[in-house]
Amino acid sequence: MKINHNMSAVIANNRLLRNENTLSDAVERLSSGLKINKASDDAAGMAIASKMHAQIKGLDQASQNASDGVSVLETADGAMNEVTAMLQRMRELSVQAANGIYTQEELEAIQAEVSSLTEEIDRISTDTEFNTMKLLDGSLDQRVYLNTRNIDRVDISDAVEAKNYQITVTQDATHSENIGLPVGAAPGQAVPEGKVSINGVDVQITKDSEDRPVIKLDGVETLLAPGQEMEIVFETLRYAAEIGEVNLFATADPPGTNGPEENAGYEAVPFGPGTRLAFVSERYGSSAEMIITCDNQDLADYLGIPTKLGPTYGTDAELTLGDGFTQQATYTCDGRDVVVTDRNGFKLSFQLQTGLADEMQGDPVNFEVTEIGTMTLQIGANENQTMDIRIPSISAKALYIDEVDVCSIHGADRAIGTYDKAIAKVGESRSRIGAYQNRLEYAVSSLDATEENMTAALSRIEDADMAEEMTTYTQYNVLTQAATSVLAQANDLPQQALQLLQ
Repeated sequence: MKINHNMSAVIANNRLLRNENTLSDAVERLSSGLKINKASDDAAGMAIASKMHAQIKGLDQASQNASDGVSVLETADGAMNEVTAMLQRMRELSVQAANGIYTQEELEAIQAEVSSLTEEIDRISTDTEFNTMKLLDGSLDQRVYLNTRNIDRVDISDAVEAKNYQITVTQDATHSENIGLPVGAAPGQAVPEGKVSINGVDVQITKDSEDRPVIKLDGVETLLAPGQEMEIVFETLRYAAEIGEVNLFATADPPGTNGPEENAGYEAVPFGPGTRLAFVSERYGSSAEMIITCDNQDLADYLGIPTKLGPTYGTDAELTLGDGFTQQATYTCDGRDVVVTDRNGFKLSFQLQTGLADEMQGDPVNFEVTEIGTMTLQIGANENQTMDIRIPSISAKALYIDEVDVCSIHGADRAIGTYDKAIAKVGESRSRIGAYQNRLEYAVSSLDATEENMTAALSRIEDADMAEEMTTYTQYNVLTQAATSVLAQANDLPQQALQLLQ
């Protein structure tokens, strides 16, 4: 029997401490519900669980990002739907205007509605926003940088790769032009009778029952007041020229650099004796036909025009394709409008401004197509798991409907084709948005499923089995109580040594 070292008590105490530690771990797991509460519980498991926590939170946010992207696309699609409805109405008005039963005044009423709807399309393009970001003004489309300001309305298809493309403009598009002889009218001279036709728009000068000169256009007759005959004739001819898609003005000089672009370089001066009537088509290119006729030589001499001018035509722009394009690439020009196409849906369209060939002097125009500008959605939990969204401009200029005029001689006919192209372009943009939206909805479903499966995996690594832990808790709770009782009895053993000393 020993009193210095109570080994029974030491053994009982060690067992008690172990039981308490195990019981403490069981209590910690039961109270937290986690199997891993500190690194010492499972070092490898904690490292894996930390990564999985980051992934799960990232997946949850990515799912929310994709859902927000769907909301953006729904907003853009809703606005485009209204644009499509307006384009349909404008096309309907163009079909109506193409019917020959309407007077010029009635055509102007149709044009007023067309112009109003055009302004509304521009307003929608400018004002459609999501979280203060404009959606339809082209700011979310790929950026194309050029080394000149004389090219606009640039549009590219999805098949155009981000790199440099070069073209060389060898000839600018031109108007159709007809320049008359010096005006032969003398001050106070009576206007001869006759008919002037400008691209099929007739101006008739006759005499009324009182032998007074009358000018007639589109069924409307205007009396030529003495002293103002030349001014009224010129004003009526100018108005008829507008209907015939011709810019009419008086000039005294040959083409130069002082006149505006629409005057083909001619400088306009006040109409009067000695000046010349200049007829310049509003359109560019080989389709800009112009014919001026007069059925009375006296009236032709009065106005300084031959009995027939034309037909004359403008010229289309000409260019060569350089770096960036394949050997199979081709282009078409309609006046200033250029479309370059290639295999696999490649399409690059733009509009040239007059004077570009002189500006560049044989140097190439560089189109730097970038991936900048698109809306990038983070639809994954990790780096570079993104999706780019292109939303092109839906403005009147981008749709080429800003110059539609159903009042002109062929304007209504051309407007029908113009609106067909605009409707097709908006439809193509909406189809792209629909494809984006479907992809995002599938992405949301995939992200949610992945998050669910990963959460289940994390649960298997990290969550405590409550039944098992409760069994452990009960077991070690009993063992702790037993060890405490035994330790108390072991501590009493040295007291027995006193009996030997009595």
